Amino acid sequence: MANAPLANRPLQDFVDRHEKLFVLTGAGCSTNSGIPDYRDGNGNWKRTQPVNFQAFMSEQHTRQRYWARSLIGWRRFGRAKPNDAHHALARLEANGRCGMLLTQNVDRLHQSAGHREVIDLHGRLDLVRCMGCGANTSREEFQHALGRANATWLALDAADAPDGDADLEHEDFSSFQVPPCDACGGILKPDVVFFGENVPREVVAAAQDHLAQADAMLIVGSSLMVYSGFRFVKAAAQRNIPIAAVNLGRTRADDLLTLKVEERCEAALAFLL
Repeated sequence: MANAPLANRPLQDFVDRHEKLFVLTGAGCSTNSGIPDYRDGNGNWKRTQPVNFQAFMSEQHTRQRYWARSLIGWRRFGRAKPNDAHHALARLEANGRCGMLLTQNVDRLHQSAGHREVIDLHGRLDLVRCMGCGANTSREEFQHALGRANATWLALDAADAPDGDADLEHEDFSSFQVPPCDACGGILKPDVVFFGENVPREVVAAAQDHLAQADAMLIVGSSLMVYSGFRFVKAAAQRNIPIAAVNLGRTRADDLLTLKVEERCEAALAFLL
């Protein structure tokens, strides 16, 4: 392991002192892969909040708007590659120092970088699930179905938004066709946890079990403004294990941290490579 620059030596010392780190990652870990984040340095929303689960399930126009934007956004999101932050954390695991990585991201870039023990807290965007029969299909396959049903939309382009979304403004989504489930005709939804939807209990329980065995916690690229991630920091603090964070700007857990490094994730973790 290379020595960190003097400014990041405290983070390297923190990592070196602990043998079983519980790592929690957020959107800041993937921004250098071309995937925008949700919040600014103060933890405030940069754009309109993501789609709500109840609205998606009950309103056809919400599903049309979501899948139209996703049709455009997936083209680049689906090609995103891991950056040095993902590779550094994979190296941390390979060195036997990472007991578990819990990610709030849905991009699967940690797995693409070679990380083996990963819990996808908010699910994965590369799968689509039927809310009726539970059947899964790949997002890439569904992309082709969306394109066949909406050929004229394929000529559109728009700026990337977080999690495979695209900023389509002033479009009329009423003509957009959302294919139903081939098996049962049910509503198809990305296999991710929307706002207003609960993280599955078994996912939370598995993460808590791993946290109970950790001797420290490392947060990478998350403001922790969403409670689903913040709860694990609270649990670590209650166990009195040290907590370090790498994040540009404020986090919800600033008063619980042992160490904070305000730097881009890939730069702060470069010593691991």
